[in-house]
Amino acid sequence: MIVVTGATGGLGGATVEHLLHRIPADQIGVSVRDAAKAQHFADRGVRVRQGSYEDPAALRDSFAGAEQVLLVSGNDPAADMVSLHRNAIDAAVAAGARRILYTSQQGAVPGNPYRPSDIHIATEAILAGSGVAWTALRNGAYGPLDQVLGPWRRTGEIAQPVDGPVPYTDRADIAEATAVILAGDRSFDGPVTLTAPTAVTFDDVATIASDLTGRTIKRIVLDDEQWVTEQITIGVPEQLARLMLTWYQAARAGYFAEADPLLAELLGREPRTATDRLAAHIAGQTLSETAH
Repeated sequence: MIVVTGATGGLGGATVEHLLHRIPADQIGVSVRDAAKAQHFADRGVRVRQGSYEDPAALRDSFAGAEQVLLVSGNDPAADMVSLHRNAIDAAVAAGARRILYTSQQGAVPGNPYRPSDIHIATEAILAGSGVAWTALRNGAYGPLDQVLGPWRRTGEIAQPVDGPVPYTDRADIAEATAVILAGDRSFDGPVTLTAPTAVTFDDVATIASDLTGRTIKRIVLDDEQWVTEQITIGVPEQLARLMLTWYQAARAGYFAEADPLLAELLGREPRTATDRLAAHIAGQTLSETAH
């Protein structure tokens, strides 16, 4: 059995959907904080059990019978995520899992200024010492592009700090590739990197956006502190703004610069690019505006 945590979230849920196309439902289990929210999986024959990283006993029960466990990393900035991830790893080992897979992050190496990297580095170290086969899926940045580009459609500007090349990756592609790894015969040991095929800068994205919209989208470089101040002005908590700033700092230092071919290999096709994602976003917004 394959057990997936975080299956009511975006990445975990999409991974389960892809697994359902590859293996029988009775070979899939999910461990979720709120079992009622996973009823749509239970209705299709998936084993649903309650479990959270804060409750080791419940985790052991929800992982029972699992050959593989996919641990979707937590992202609560107020929590001790390393300890919570340790709970999940210990529970998977206790349940007899033969392999643990963990959703890590591209560039999870010492020195990366992006603070969540420290959580992933520490969790990978725990996995390495667990005595069980493990895979760290170092996923490329797959959050909404507007989260890093800002309100460029309204302003006509990508006004952000100095950046660097990043292979912005589609979450749906990551989920599909994760299911391919879980359901396949090929083993991946240790860290593997899953990214879109090309790394782009904000200068590149401004050119892409200009071509797609027929408008001139400008790239404006903001001083770090100026950007933080502007974020606070629009209501972003300072702590969150400074956390996001470390992401730009990591990008400009080259920690996300390398695109990896493995994602394309697993999918059997080219993953979606930043251009594809921007085009889809623009088309979706245009439809929304037309509907209103």
